Amino acid sequence: MKVLVTGATGFAGGALAKEHARRGDSVVALVRDAESKSASELAAAGVVLVQGDMQDRDAVLRAAEGVDLIQHIAAVYRTAGHSDDYYHAVNDGGVQHIIDAAQRHGVARVVHCSTIGVHGHVREVPAHEDSPFNAGDIYQRSKLAGENRFRAAMEGGLPGVIFRPAAIYGPGDLRLLKIFRGVQKGRFPMFGDGQTTYQLVYIDDLVDGIIQCGTHADAVGNTFILCGDGWITLDDFVGMVAAATGGRAPRVHWPMWPLLTAAKACEMVCKPLGIAPPLHVRRCEFYVKSRAFTNERARGGLGFAPKISMREGVYRTAAWYAEQGLIAPVPSRAEFEG
Repeated sequence: MKVLVTGATGFAGGALAKEHARRGDSVVALVRDAESKSASELAAAGVVLVQGDMQDRDAVLRAAEGVDLIQHIAAVYRTAGHSDDYYHAVNDGGVQHIIDAAQRHGVARVVHCSTIGVHGHVREVPAHEDSPFNAGDIYQRSKLAGENRFRAAMEGGLPGVIFRPAAIYGPGDLRLLKIFRGVQKGRFPMFGDGQTTYQLVYIDDLVDGIIQCGTHADAVGNTFILCGDGWITLDDFVGMVAAATGGRAPRVHWPMWPLLTAAKACEMVCKPLGIAPPLHVRRCEFYVKSRAFTNERARGGLGFAPKISMREGVYRTAAWYAEQGLIAPVPSRAEFEG
């Protein structure tokens, strides 16, 4: 196939583009900066780079010409330095550009990356694809708007598939680095009771699932949650990280209200100045929003079968951080297993 991957300079999109190339597909990536390190790595893997932005309809149209499959992964993630309008321009408006490109060029299939965040704080365990939407922050609301836009296009005849990934982790990702580093040093603060549910999907398993969304005969028209098998509490997750890094899990659980108060104050001071606050409410919600999902539909409809347990994935991630010099050396595998 000839495949267009958006968001290919990011963690998940980059892994997906490289795997498509490894499997022999002809891969095109829409990138904002063709001179960046991540873009150079894509080029070295045989990926053809098209410079452009998701807000630029003409660039998207140009990148999609002649492709058989679009893997739309690009999004603005949780950062506090962007306006709400920017989130909507990329996470919602960019979806329309993908739809336009697919229709213009007669693309055989389009896969759209949403997020389990559209369900927000889940009240049923495990939640599933038909659970109520409960988007809370601007990232989740803009992603839900994009998903709804894409679904409407599918109902109008677009050959599309939607997937909602759980929190993505593994070697190459830096979003969990602060947790691993803090736990290893015995300085990770735990707010709340630690019993909030948490669920992840390992990068290799996610990439397999996304490719199945793009190739499985029965995938078109469906929505799938792609997550690992099972969920754990935050206390258990942090304990797992402690074992993998040789660190120490926090013994004290602090109340949430001082953290949230400080986060709101940071946002009030920094936002008018155009400064990204060092602490913001969306980041604090990590401690209190429950995430527990089933991947049963993806298993039955795609043959999705995660191979990496959370325990194994956490150790591989810790070992990679150590190899990169991002954290101190970690216990040997034998010590970890013990």
